[in-house]
Amino acid sequence: MSVRHPRRRHGIHSLRGQLTLANVGLLALGIIVATAVSLMGMRHYLLGQVDAGLLKTRASLSSSGLTLRQIDSLTTLAVVRDRFVAPTDEPPKPDSIFTMVDGDGKAVAIGGFTPTRNQRALAAAVDDERALAADPEPHDVTVRGVPYRVTAIRLADGPYVLLANSTDALHKGIAAALKLDLAIGNLLLALLAVLTMFSVRRRMRPLEDMVETSSAIAEGDLTRRVPSSHHPTQEVEQLRLALNSMLQQVESAHRTRERSAAQLRRFVGDASHELRTPLSAIRGYLQLYDKGMLREPAERKRAWERMNAEADRMGRLVDELLTLARLDQRPELRFRSVDLSALVRDAAADLRAQQPGRPVTVGADGTLLVSADESGLRQILGNLVANVRTHTPADVPVRLGLERADGVVRLCVADEGPGLAEDDAARIFDRFFRAGGGAGSGLGMAIVLGVVTAHGGEVAVRTAPGEGLAVTVTLPARTLGAQRDAGR
Repeated sequence: MSVRHPRRRHGIHSLRGQLTLANVGLLALGIIVATAVSLMGMRHYLLGQVDAGLLKTRASLSSSGLTLRQIDSLTTLAVVRDRFVAPTDEPPKPDSIFTMVDGDGKAVAIGGFTPTRNQRALAAAVDDERALAADPEPHDVTVRGVPYRVTAIRLADGPYVLLANSTDALHKGIAAALKLDLAIGNLLLALLAVLTMFSVRRRMRPLEDMVETSSAIAEGDLTRRVPSSHHPTQEVEQLRLALNSMLQQVESAHRTRERSAAQLRRFVGDASHELRTPLSAIRGYLQLYDKGMLREPAERKRAWERMNAEADRMGRLVDELLTLARLDQRPELRFRSVDLSALVRDAAADLRAQQPGRPVTVGADGTLLVSADESGLRQILGNLVANVRTHTPADVPVRLGLERADGVVRLCVADEGPGLAEDDAARIFDRFFRAGGGAGSGLGMAIVLGVVTAHGGEVAVRTAPGEGLAVTVTLPARTLGAQRDAGR
């Protein structure tokens, strides 16, 4: 049988794609958070170093108590000038800027040198040098497109000194670190995506096997099972075991349904055949009577007796079919205390009356009370005795035994007749089965099995060709009552 496997789709909406996206998304979020935290920490540390240098210089100038005039006149101005003030050929963007501003916030000359462009730009970038001098922390400004950290100090005679250090290298370093982190992060994300795809593919293989198995079963192959993977995870292995168990039950239920359907078809065919025979006989005699072919009184009497016999046979067959139908519906039995020993003795007496020449032995002395349905027990005994009467010669001995052992009651009806072959014994409880095509409807033993099953008991058969037939009915402990021996 060809099996059409479903088309495998591993797109973004598949479980494999969803797991890959989830892993990549989580790693991307972790990389972003880690990069942001590291860059913020690096920026904070480097800016702290720049601010520490500016604040140290400001503290030195503040403690010196210099004035603008003193700075101009002192010979040490040359050192300050060489360090902070560029000569005529100033560098385009120095790392540090030192300038003085007047009360209007404009850069003033120091030691005869006119303010440079950077000094003027710094003075213009600071809006309020008074607030800047009062603030213990430096501020961010932009001088000719370059970022700086700036602070201010007020001299003893009134002017303000602006001190600024460039942070351009710091920002470029942070930008370079960001690019490096992004490059490494993208590489890690790509690597994780590839590894996740391969890992999920290997882990998802058992689920794909389940899909293939389900598809094969849907096509009719009920024997398929999900194979075990080499490295199963606990959850997938539990799912595999549960699915295989369910498939086993589905297969068993399907086989049982097919077997029941076959039995039902055979039952309907057998019932139709059994009913057709007496109906045909009755119809034949009626046609003879209608055509006036039964002229003699003896012929009419014989036809009448035959029609009555066939009608009785058909009535018994219908009654037995109704009994089986009720047993199939699991009717509620009327449980009460019943003396099973008395029922066994009554059945033996009926058999002696019907066949006086048959040796009958009874092993049911005293009283044995059980909680059961009395009519059901009588039907069991009646069918077992009728089975012996119908299928064995009239002089064959039969024994009816009853015992209580191991918490159960065992009723045994055994004869010394011809017995049954192994194949016939296996079908003895089938409906309409008659060994060797003998007499009877073939429903008696099926009714026995149905009644015993309704009581929660079991029926066992022991037979062999030439060794007779022994049927043992076992009733469970819950149906037992109290036993009272005779004379107590």
